[in-house]
Amino acid sequence: MQDHADFFSAVTALGSIQELDVESARLLYRVECSGEDFYNLIADRIGNAEAADLLRKNAREERGHAERVGKVLAIKLGQAKYEPTAEDTAKYAIPLPDEIPVELLPVIVQGEIDGDRGYQQWADRESDPEVQRLLRLNGREETLHGERVSAVMQILTAAKAVG
Repeated sequence: MQDHADFFSAVTALGSIQELDVESARLLYRVECSGEDFYNLIADRIGNAEAADLLRKNAREERGHAERVGKVLAIKLGQAKYEPTAEDTAKYAIPLPDEIPVELLPVIVQGEIDGDRGYQQWADRESDPEVQRLLRLNGREETLHGERVSAVMQILTAAKAVG
């Protein structure tokens, strides 16, 4: 598996993957595992309990995405269950500022939209219907994550207007 400096460089690398082979799926698995930390770190730093709750929902679902990618890997490898290696479960560093600027949130929304597009394109290239289903489900949830981040922006904007 390619080594990446941090979470952001690994996510960027996913954007150039056309077909989800075993090595790319392992990268995707690791990114999704790290995505849980990404959203929890933002929730910890966002400074608003309501917004943090929405971000923590995304975090939990990122872990679920990793579990689905594990199922994809099992199918691709012809195994009953995928057993991730220590490298697969090693979390990427996530360099975030101590305070999350609101300007970062639209970038995250776009990243989630792009994530959905990537999942749908990978699913389009798969022959196994179960792999297609799992990838499409993850993709749809990426769009939901973007919608939640948009809601976070609205919450923070409203709180700033009141405060």
